[in-house]
Amino acid sequence: MNSGAKRFLLAAILVAAVLSYFSASFNRYYLGVLIDIGINIILAVSLNLINGHTGQFSLGHAGFMAVGAYTAAKISIVFSALVPPQFTPVIFTLALLVGGLLAAIAGLAVGVPTLRLRGDYLAIVTLGFGEIIRVVLQNMESVGAASGLKNIPHETNLFWAWMFAAVTVFVITAIVNSTYGRGFIAVHDDEIAASSVGINPVRYKVTAFVFGAFFAGIAGGLYAHHKQFLSPTGFDFIKSIDIVMMVILGGMGRTAGVIIAAILLTLLPEFLRGFAEYRMILYSLLIIVLMIVRPQGLFSFGKRAAAK
Repeated sequence: MNSGAKRFLLAAILVAAVLSYFSASFNRYYLGVLIDIGINIILAVSLNLINGHTGQFSLGHAGFMAVGAYTAAKISIVFSALVPPQFTPVIFTLALLVGGLLAAIAGLAVGVPTLRLRGDYLAIVTLGFGEIIRVVLQNMESVGAASGLKNIPHETNLFWAWMFAAVTVFVITAIVNSTYGRGFIAVHDDEIAASSVGINPVRYKVTAFVFGAFFAGIAGGLYAHHKQFLSPTGFDFIKSIDIVMMVILGGMGRTAGVIIAAILLTLLPEFLRGFAEYRMILYSLLIIVLMIVRPQGLFSFGKRAAAK
């Protein structure tokens, strides 16, 4: 990790803290959108490690997000009534980390038996995994089943969302640019060539899934404590497609591009709210046009990191 990356992380956290301090004077609608942007950056950058840097095609990111969201929300609901209010930030932090860890375990569980697959086959398996998670949650009475999980404490603010977004960008970038991380790029470029020089593609794929799932779980926990209500329908395959679109639009393997795409695709539906029933039609048409005009990604400028 170079000093420039560390300075970026500290500066990003400082900016998040300052903005959060003054956020009480912000319009609540705009504040909510800013928090959504932070959460979507976490989701997009974490999926970019899997789909962009490692060259897999996962359609189950919403499943990992759901695991983190429901786990963190349930922990907060249970412990918020048992501990004094001054310990709430500690409980919230622990809830996020536990949610992330369980999501990482889910990533390991889906990764180990399936990552010998590639391409469309892997996409179908991960899509099935995400749907299994959704159906299980839809039938679990302990988390509200189909009616959803309510009364989640409102703990996510601008600082938490943007701070974890900065940490996610820092960690993923540090991993990919490290000596070990060059293995992800090698697997992406040519699995057979990577194997011939002693790189185990399956190990790198599983590692990418575990890290990606961990941060998706963190994003899920932040989402739960932001919206204060969770429904299994909010984590269906359409949600996974939305996250994949951020990665594709930003340019596979381009972290900066993915961040810009996450911001754009969070803001775009909000700008189209004035068109009411035509909003999603216009949103879909814009995506189609962008994919035709820039199939390599709208923000895929510069060179993707290459294996050395």
